[in-house]
Amino acid sequence: MQSSYQIHRPSEATHQRLFGFIKTALINIFVAPYATVCELYCGKVPDEGKWDEAQIGHYIGIDVATSGVCEVREAWESRRKGYTSEFLEFDPCIEDIDLYWKNKENQADVVFCMYHLPLCVETEERERRLLQNVSALLKPGGYFLGITPDSSTIWAKYQKNVEAYHNKGSGLKPNIVPNCIRSESYMITFEVEEEKFPFFGKKYQLKFAGDMSAETHCLVHFPSLLRLAREAGLDYIEIQNLNDFYDDNRPQLAGMLMDAGPNLVDPRGRLLPRSYDILALYTTFVFQKPDPDIAPPLMTPILEDGIHNHDERDRQSQREDEIKNLLSDSASGLGKITEQKGILGPGPAELRFPEAL
Repeated sequence: MQSSYQIHRPSEATHQRLFGFIKTALINIFVAPYATVCELYCGKVPDEGKWDEAQIGHYIGIDVATSGVCEVREAWESRRKGYTSEFLEFDPCIEDIDLYWKNKENQADVVFCMYHLPLCVETEERERRLLQNVSALLKPGGYFLGITPDSSTIWAKYQKNVEAYHNKGSGLKPNIVPNCIRSESYMITFEVEEEKFPFFGKKYQLKFAGDMSAETHCLVHFPSLLRLAREAGLDYIEIQNLNDFYDDNRPQLAGMLMDAGPNLVDPRGRLLPRSYDILALYTTFVFQKPDPDIAPPLMTPILEDGIHNHDERDRQSQREDEIKNLLSDSASGLGKITEQKGILGPGPAELRFPEAL
């Protein structure tokens, strides 16, 4: 496993350093030397150094024409790199990859979608197209993964705000609910008139401290993601909050995070409050294209020197059972979604009202 981490740039904000660290950690876990990797919405490939260090064999970059991906193709063609590459200009959640990808013998071992999944779930059609394209890109046994804002965490915080506001007294207007979640690290703003968690298109604005402007996202409805992934031929492996991801692998990751810059962890590798606050807002997602010749794993591959106890395995087994039970109800329109917790629904049950306001 690679253990190094590129020295941070002083101008990078805390959340940018944390996201860069998480991406390096996922590359270390999932990308073997000489692997073929695909990066969706790659832009100008700001993390080129990560792929160089991973010693990959082939890189596939996909993004819309306005992203500057054409400039990257020209730049990479003009110098010798340790791996081959190809770049496709189209939007993978709108268009069919078969219209653009001719070099299909280079199917990917891993497809990354690090930050753009919330932009692909505005409609069921967009999400379905994305997952179908991912399935076409992957070779059997390959992984589709990335990080995304943790919708369960966000919705639970929102409902907690609603509950606190609702309990202030009867002097407030009954139809007005707080639409803003604030912390020292970020601010999330919903459209106030929407009080339910729809399957697609629930928009919100996310602005990190120090950023000039907010970004528009959609909440990822995880049960719908699992259902559409299954339809596209992708098996669910894991959805894990980044705080849990770090804690599970802290012996291997603490040193890397210390190298990512100051004020992220304490001397013992424990997350400082701001790091904890930001990582708690995000989750990993991991899917796998089944290989008929290999039994599918039950969880994210474990780092070589990781320490996982029986409680963690039991927890993961219970989560797998919950997912299977949920998917068995999908034929009836996922009617039990409001009765679920964690990744299976909109936040903890104790933060939900027995009936809509």
